[in-house]
Amino acid sequence: MSKKFPITISSWTLGDQCTFEDRVAAAKESGYEGIGLRAETYVDALNEGLFDSDILDILAKYDMKVTEVEYIVQWAEEHRSYEQKYKEQMCFHMCELFNVKQINCGLMENYSVEYTGQKLRELCQRAGKYIIGIEPMPYSGLPNLEKAWKVIQAADCDNAMLVLDTWHWVRADQSYDILTKEMAAKTVSIQINDAYERPYAASILRDESMHDRLAPGTGAKDTAGFLRMAKEAGVQPNAVGVEVISDAYLAKGLKECAKYTYDNTVKVLTEAWPELLER
Repeated sequence: MSKKFPITISSWTLGDQCTFEDRVAAAKESGYEGIGLRAETYVDALNEGLFDSDILDILAKYDMKVTEVEYIVQWAEEHRSYEQKYKEQMCFHMCELFNVKQINCGLMENYSVEYTGQKLRELCQRAGKYIIGIEPMPYSGLPNLEKAWKVIQAADCDNAMLVLDTWHWVRADQSYDILTKEMAAKTVSIQINDAYERPYAASILRDESMHDRLAPGTGAKDTAGFLRMAKEAGVQPNAVGVEVISDAYLAKGLKECAKYTYDNTVKVLTEAWPELLER
């Protein structure tokens, strides 16, 4: 497996009802090289009574790393809540603690490109040495690649980049020929999964995203095609996140969920982008 492009089980794939050690153990036993943590799941670990040193010890025990940190939201609000300010600072701390270079960010609120670009610039300035990866999502204020790219251009910051997710890509009805080399050079990481042929209704599309995704290569939306697009455009991901948010998979248990998603990830990477699996 690759150490340059760590295959990472994203935080939501294993839900939010497990202990930190169980999360790490399930990921390790299934074959993953890294885990993703949201600010919320990091705080959950602290609420177990763990200190940062304990968290690092557990990671070392299983020879695992945190390779994905998320998720800053509401960063374009004119008057941000203290909760969101604290969460942002928590993400910066997590990057320092785990030596992660980027933070995944979303934006549900819909503003103009110019305004959003200015707020992204401010976030990037606060982030300093860390990369801010914004993720287009079809039900969000950055609904597709086109607007997200315009916002990045408006922000004009070296550390403003893209996070591209298969599920969000296909549910935005985007073809696999629109990612340019310039966009690829500004893509910090990818997240892979799959989807059913027919989406949920637009009014509840987010419910599908948060409860009913499929493992890479097991649905109707050509995960391999998404990977080939990213490869051919020249994406060099800091991490390959496997974000398969599925109530049905989790109902089978942490270990089964981790193993099933990992095994299918390896299958689709072997087919479409085997270089990501090389050491």
